[in-house]
Amino acid sequence: MTRSQLASHIDDILTCVHCGFCLPACPTYQVLGDENDSPRGRLYLMLAVAEGRLTASDPVFALHIDQCLGCRACEPVCPSGVRYGFLLEQARDARAAAGGGMDRLARLALNFFFTRPRLQNLLWAAARLFRATRIPRLLARIGSTEGRPSRIRFAMAMLAATEPQLGATAPQAAVERVSGASQESVALLEGCVMSGLFGHVNRATERVVKASGASTAALPPGVCCGALHAHAGELETARMLARRLIGNFEALDTQFLITNSAGCGAALKEYGEWLRDDPAYADRALEFSARVRDISEWLAAAQVADRAPFDARVGYDAACHLLHAQGPA
Repeated sequence: MTRSQLASHIDDILTCVHCGFCLPACPTYQVLGDENDSPRGRLYLMLAVAEGRLTASDPVFALHIDQCLGCRACEPVCPSGVRYGFLLEQARDARAAAGGGMDRLARLALNFFFTRPRLQNLLWAAARLFRATRIPRLLARIGSTEGRPSRIRFAMAMLAATEPQLGATAPQAAVERVSGASQESVALLEGCVMSGLFGHVNRATERVVKASGASTAALPPGVCCGALHAHAGELETARMLARRLIGNFEALDTQFLITNSAGCGAALKEYGEWLRDDPAYADRALEFSARVRDISEWLAAAQVADRAPFDARVGYDAACHLLHAQGPA
C-alpha cells in the first residue's frame, strides 16, 4: 500500500472530530498516557501519512500503530461512527508496503502455513503433542528479558493457555434435541487456531447447535478466515482467504455460518468491505456476511420452545471483537 491508498480513505479518517470520548475506552492510552497511543492520536498519524506529511515507514508512525491492541473498544463510544478497526488495517497494510510490520518468521507463518490447510494441520498436531508434554507450561515460568517476558516465554505461555480444562475432552453423552427446535441447517467454521488448538471448543459448539435442533455441516479444518492477516497488514492475502472461504461456504448450501471465535466473526462480517472492489465477489461477499452468526448470537435467536433448566451461576466475559466489533446481537 502507498500513501495514495491511505489517501483514498481520507474521508473516513476525517470522520474523527477529536472529541476525546475514545480516551477512557482505550487501554493503551490509559496505560501509556500518550496522545499518540489513543485512537484519535493514531488517526491523526494516519492523516499525516495520507497527506504526505509523514511516511508509512517513519518510526513514530510504526511505533504507535504497532502498539494498538486492535480491541476496537473506541468504536462503540465514538459519536461520529469512526470505522477505526477498518482504518487500523489500512494503516498496518501501509506499514507492510513500506517495508515494515512483521518480522520474517511471523510473515512466513502467516503467508505459508496459514494459507495451506494440510500443512497447517500437521503443524497444529505437532503443537498439540508438544503441549501434552507440559514443557510449554514449564518454559512459560522461566526466563525474561529486562524484567519482561521473552518472546519464547510469551509463546510458551500462550500455547500452555490453550490446554483443555479438566473434563473438556472426556467422552460426551449422546446429544438430546430439545422439543420445539427448528430444523435449519448451519455450517460450523472450524477455523485455523480453533481447529488446531481448541478442537474441544468446536466439538462443544457442535453439540449445543445439534441439541438446539439444527443440522450441522463443518467447513474443512484449517481453513483460515484471513483475520490474522488483516490485523497484520497483509490485506491481499486476507482477501484471497476470504474468497476461498466464501466458495467453501457456498458449496455447503446452508442457511447460516456459525463461528465461536470473536476475531473470526468480526472479520467474516466485514468481507463485504474487504471485497467491495472485486466485481466477481462484491455481491457474494455481502450475501455471505449477512449469513454469519456468532454462536451466542445464533443461540439467542434460535426458536427453541423447551429449554432444559440449568441450576448454576455462570460468568460470561464477551471477547473484544464480539462486544466492540460485532456489537450487540
